[in-house]
Amino acid sequence: MSPAPEPRRRLFATGLLACACWLAAAAAAATPQVRTTSEAALATQIDSQISLPRFASASWGISVVSLDSGRTLYAHRADQLMQPASTAKLFTAALALSTLGTAYQIPTRLLSTETIHDGRLNGPLVLYGMGDPTLGTASSADWATQLAEQLYRRGVRQVHGDLIADDSYFTGPTFGSGWEAGDLQSWFAVPSSALSVGENIVDITLTPASAAGLPASLSFDPVDAKMSLLGQVTTTLSRTPGDINLYRAPGDDALYAFGTVPAKTPPQHFKLSLPDPALVAGAQLRKALADRGIPIAGQVRALHWPQDDAALVSRAEVLAEIRSPPLMDILQRGLKRSQNLYLQNLFLSVGAHQQATEATTGIVPFASTEQWSVKAMQQLLATIGMPPATSLIDEGTGLSRRDLVTPMAMVRLLTYLAAQPYAAQLRDALPIAGIDGTLAGQLRYTAAENNVHAKTGSMTYVHCLVGYVTSAAGERLAFAIMLNNYEPPADGPSAGADVDAIALLLANFHGRS
Repeated sequence: MSPAPEPRRRLFATGLLACACWLAAAAAAATPQVRTTSEAALATQIDSQISLPRFASASWGISVVSLDSGRTLYAHRADQLMQPASTAKLFTAALALSTLGTAYQIPTRLLSTETIHDGRLNGPLVLYGMGDPTLGTASSADWATQLAEQLYRRGVRQVHGDLIADDSYFTGPTFGSGWEAGDLQSWFAVPSSALSVGENIVDITLTPASAAGLPASLSFDPVDAKMSLLGQVTTTLSRTPGDINLYRAPGDDALYAFGTVPAKTPPQHFKLSLPDPALVAGAQLRKALADRGIPIAGQVRALHWPQDDAALVSRAEVLAEIRSPPLMDILQRGLKRSQNLYLQNLFLSVGAHQQATEATTGIVPFASTEQWSVKAMQQLLATIGMPPATSLIDEGTGLSRRDLVTPMAMVRLLTYLAAQPYAAQLRDALPIAGIDGTLAGQLRYTAAENNVHAKTGSMTYVHCLVGYVTSAAGERLAFAIMLNNYEPPADGPSAGADVDAIALLLANFHGRS
């Protein structure tokens, strides 16, 4: 008997190609290598690669600079603005490190304005998030238990009031400027909440019923993230085609499910963004408090911008607090995996810091946290000496099609980062070819393996690689390889392999600048 066909699974308008580049193994490993000792010969090799007929309608932008001599080894349209995709995360990394520092830890607090009498807190308890994107991950799976234990040690045995899950520390929408609406239900475009939990993802398992004609079941993990379910996926006869469809409209917490799934097939797994991470965090804390013997008499409710409890927070006492891993650790996790939530939350953390700093000088007009972040970015780039028109970044991840950067600006940023005290840490935080992160499966068994440290960037028609490599002659190079407006032919190598091929040429370069 032949196996049952795999059901077709669809998440409407998810834009899954945004992360496809790193899934392809690099065909560059099979490219014949010629010993190149002059810059002219290197230029000829690169020119030959990017002028192949399949790139006739595409746009390449490349800049390669020696960190040892400061000289430019190669440039092709290096002053042209291009979409960077996730390589824009390097700008967020530079901004967060320069503003907050490598050791900064993001707090999450329990606040109250009320006093404790005979173990009873008469009033609301506020769970106040300040942007930690790691709550509920492996490093802080017991975050709620830690807060409950601290509250118990403060003498609290009952909360006679609501538990308010407050993520208003970040002001403005929960999505970055320029993010596409169709992506917002997807796991890679989750809300950038100041009170995030479990990377703001809900895992959905769809299991066929025991007989044809019955609805399949859907389960949610975490269970507190269960959404209103509309429609159903019907179980059909085994060994028939399946057609699973899940759709959640942007800003809505209702999940529409429809289509079919064959009987006797394994459960199907999906990841979607959480509609309200703060509310889920509040529910998890309530359970941890109950387990520690601290019942909540009221309700769990979320408070989001433009709601505001600034007056309460300003006079509240901190009853418990936990802190995130150091910022460099968060960056490493975010850069290796190209994890958008981590970088967007760090971007917004800088904006909140900038806003708090300038608020001490008097009344300032309202601006969203993201706008404050952009202002801080512009100040940093001016300090570096980067002209404003060469890097147009409006959010922290590269998900926006409005982000534009020149390859030359990318390399200027890399040069700046390479001169900082944390340069070695940041270099190791980048994906390493053939070793880890989004480059784990690429450039193995070549001179680039364990040599190229670079940020990948890929979305539909955009393919980029930006980072560092040491040439065969031992010269340290910074490079930006950016390919826009390109869809590889079905019978050709992947776009990622074409980009990797140029990085491999640099790794094999035997000349010196």
